[in-house]
Amino acid sequence: MKNDETETHSEAEPGSETPAARRLPLAYRNERFMESSEARSVRILSEYLYPLGRFRREKLHDTIVFFGSARICSETHLADGSRHPLARYYDEARELARLMTVWSDGLTNTKRRFVVTTGGGPGIMEAANRGARDAGGKTMGLNIALPFEQEPNPYLSPELTFEFHYFFMRKFWFAYLAKALVVFPGGFGTFDELFELLTLAQTHKLDKQIVIVLYGTDFWKEALNLEALARQGLISPEDLRLFHYADTPPEAFEILRDGLSKIYLQPDVEAPVAETLTPDIARSRV
Repeated sequence: MKNDETETHSEAEPGSETPAARRLPLAYRNERFMESSEARSVRILSEYLYPLGRFRREKLHDTIVFFGSARICSETHLADGSRHPLARYYDEARELARLMTVWSDGLTNTKRRFVVTTGGGPGIMEAANRGARDAGGKTMGLNIALPFEQEPNPYLSPELTFEFHYFFMRKFWFAYLAKALVVFPGGFGTFDELFELLTLAQTHKLDKQIVIVLYGTDFWKEALNLEALARQGLISPEDLRLFHYADTPPEAFEILRDGLSKIYLQPDVEAPVAETLTPDIARSRV
């Protein structure tokens, strides 16, 4: 079996090729190498550096991340034709994202710009991106290449649309730019993302505060009995204060606006000068 180098040459007689024909491709332009296991670390690094460069150009420092099911759509119906009870969350995610974007774009005397960010797919993700676009704002999608469910939705800002191969690099950018998190009803992926951020907040591994809202009290209290964990000593009672419940867009908006204003918009906590060039990436407490 020929290696990468020999495959780049023709079968011409030795000495008959021109110097240009004998030249090997540079390693980073060798597609076969770049897709090999040996180049995995290069591919991982590219999923850090490429978004970082885009964030710098867009002067993006802070995000409000919306998580939730890709399967909840505005037109989801039951077998009898009635609208599915969970379908309302699509409309409410859209409205909440619109409210947050109007508020954020109206901020003055601050370098902060809280950009609505999602996983870039359908369902709740689409609803949040759509609401931000309704308000005339930019909105970001960190999409992941999956065999199903995950085509980029049409409401993303093109300059803030990314495609990831590695889940952990996508999670890195969710966690390190987020100043707030809104979690709508969802499945395994939503739970995974929620508990990752809760764990980082609980253990203070990120040197920042995140406002976390669980949207839909009845759903979350049925799906998760976090009070039982505290009661049995598996988490501290104080850990229950890491998040808030909300049931309407105005209620969630008030929690997010007040929390972000208190933590990030006071005169003594304005963005450092360095953030005019780089995103506000949370420091690890090591």
